[in-house]
Amino acid sequence: MEIDEGRESSSGMEEDKSLKEQIKDLIIRRLRLEISPAEIDDTSALFGDGLGLDSIDALELVVGLEHEFGISIPDEDVGKEAFASVEALCSYVEKHREK
Repeated sequence: MEIDEGRESSSGMEEDKSLKEQIKDLIIRRLRLEISPAEIDDTSALFGDGLGLDSIDALELVVGLEHEFGISIPDEDVGKEAFASVEALCSYVEKHREK
């Protein structure tokens, strides 16, 4: 079984793990954070008391998601749900990315 950048796999668990790492790497890279992917908890909030991101960070992540996964965040309500945590963002990307 081969995995191509986490996009195709016969095991959802491997694909999920790879996508989480891709999302964490995107967050760190786009926002120039000085932390490792392991320091971002999959279920913690990305904004507020969690990772501490703000609205400017959200805009940067939207651009990154559009560029790397071919998805868009159409409005603030969708954004709030999609950016709730790394797990929520992975679910959103899985459902909406270009295949």
